[in-house]
Amino acid sequence: MNAVKAIILSAGQGRRLLPLTENSPKCLLSVADKPVLAWQIDALRAAGVREISIVAGFQVGQIEALLRTNYADCDKIRVVFNPFYEVADNLASCWLARDVMDNDFLLLNGDTVIEPALLSQVLNSPSAPITLSVDFKESYDADDMKVQLDADGWVKQVSKIVPPSDIDAESIGLVYFREEGPVYFNQAVEEALRHPAELKSWYLSIIDKLARQRLVNSCSVRGFRWCEIDFIEDLARAGMLFSK
Repeated sequence: MNAVKAIILSAGQGRRLLPLTENSPKCLLSVADKPVLAWQIDALRAAGVREISIVAGFQVGQIEALLRTNYADCDKIRVVFNPFYEVADNLASCWLARDVMDNDFLLLNGDTVIEPALLSQVLNSPSAPITLSVDFKESYDADDMKVQLDADGWVKQVSKIVPPSDIDAESIGLVYFREEGPVYFNQAVEEALRHPAELKSWYLSIIDKLARQRLVNSCSVRGFRWCEIDFIEDLARAGMLFSK
């Protein structure tokens, strides 16, 4: 487990959280008196993950300042600068961090607060090339990244536009790549970005394509604490959840 790396995608501004993100990236918003990014780094380190790459773009200097202040003794935490954050989505961020994808790694959205026990659940999940962390609820809204599973828990599709009758779960923004999974993902990202239109794609579009080849298993994180922060009301919910 100590050999597992992590990539955190934190290049965007988070315009849906304006004015809170007018001068500071979304990953530095405070949840229970600690930045979202610090929650992620601390959870990763508590779960045994030491090598962490943060893909940053908007106000990258503020992220670098946080690392100098809070993690100066952590020589395996680095920033990968994405100068294209204004014109590309997170698939391009994955491409910029492709040198990390040479063995097992975790891929995290930069706006999801998680607890260490959730990471341990995912790291100890049954082996598969790609493992998508999923949770379940009564109903799903338009912004949820919806997931359809087969009878054995393998992912059939993941998208915001999965038909309501096919929705079984939602992706929480945490993916684990093992075995040949890093190679499959790296190659698929490279191939996608040969087409200019894919610059505006999310990396989960690649996971969706690989799922159709039965390469993506799921790991339930039901009962563990996590919160995706897209809107201002999510900050309050995350604060209550993680102040316990």
